[in-house]
Amino acid sequence: MNPTKIILPIIVIAQFCCTSLWFASNAVMSDLVINFGLNENAVGFLTSAVQFGFILGTLVFALLTIADRFSPSKVFLISALFGAIFNAGIIWDGNNLTSILILRFLTGFFLAGIYPVGMKIATDYFEKGLGKSLGFLVGALVLGTAFPHLLKGITNGFPWKAVLFTTSSLAILGGLMMVFLVPDGPYRKQSQGINLSAFFNVFKNQNLRAAAFGYFGHMWELYAFWAFTPLLLKTYSNLHHEASFNISVLSFTIIGIGGLACVLSGYLSQIFGVKNIAFISLFLSCICCLICPLLFTQASEGFFITFLIFWGMVVVADSPLLSTLVAQNAPAEIKGTALTIVNCIGFAITILSIQLISLLKNTIDTTFIFGFLAIGPFLGLLALSKKTKL
Repeated sequence: MNPTKIILPIIVIAQFCCTSLWFASNAVMSDLVINFGLNENAVGFLTSAVQFGFILGTLVFALLTIADRFSPSKVFLISALFGAIFNAGIIWDGNNLTSILILRFLTGFFLAGIYPVGMKIATDYFEKGLGKSLGFLVGALVLGTAFPHLLKGITNGFPWKAVLFTTSSLAILGGLMMVFLVPDGPYRKQSQGINLSAFFNVFKNQNLRAAAFGYFGHMWELYAFWAFTPLLLKTYSNLHHEASFNISVLSFTIIGIGGLACVLSGYLSQIFGVKNIAFISLFLSCICCLICPLLFTQASEGFFITFLIFWGMVVVADSPLLSTLVAQNAPAEIKGTALTIVNCIGFAITILSIQLISLLKNTIDTTFIFGFLAIGPFLGLLALSKKTKL
């Protein structure tokens, strides 16, 4: 068997294991509120803390071109180990809001050595069919992000700390798999040193710039939708008392189905083109944002859940394709840096949208707030509509 044939499944599994750290605190948010005396706005603050950490981490990784100068598999392992330690730190009984925010921030910092570095490893192995490969990889990220919700839903009889123990253990496993089973890829071009100019020169390429701005619009919507999926479900059940939801399991389903959508979009991109499928996905998710307020008036809970599952698919199906366009238009020797920079800015944007939704849910009717997420996809569609050679 060609050893490269098993590389992609290993990268996918490792990525799934490690990205389960991302929403670990969200899955046990109600327990954190009760045990540490947090207020109901903690979900926005804790999610944003992870994003802030990820942003600073990607900024440091990009400025120092770490993923291009050092073995990306070793960078992945070290990041997974530290991410697991800080994630597990929430278990300490002496925590308060400040210490938990710091722990989530540090977890996010080391996720910068997992998600974009995992994509970098994939680009080092799969020059052709990159859209399909990244479709599997981002699909793993989606499942990893959703997995803590499933853990919470199926471990109600266990202490909430089991979710954090499990996700940290998975992260360590993922890091070990990457370093022992995935050597440096055949298409890797090692950078010769710190190249600070790479950080500033990335966006001089018009094609890369268009792909990046499409990605930024997509990110405005994505993490806010994921972070507040439980709120969507809770709001509907409050309006329709006959609806009986297992919010944790449904949150996993709605977020996790996006993993399948990423794989599907990767295959479709090989037939219809990467840019075309990305554009269609972004357009459909924009429509979902706009019509969401109307769906709360529907009496059929099955119809509402079906809508959210569809939204959960299209909200992320464009993610691997937009990353593919970024990678394809970046010079080989700074490809990891380009992906990291675009991730850095994209995740900075997620903080704005998450905080906006957090603010709006306390000031206006909750059924209307998700319409504001359409701003990002709309601007992303404008960027992708420009005449470029994507």
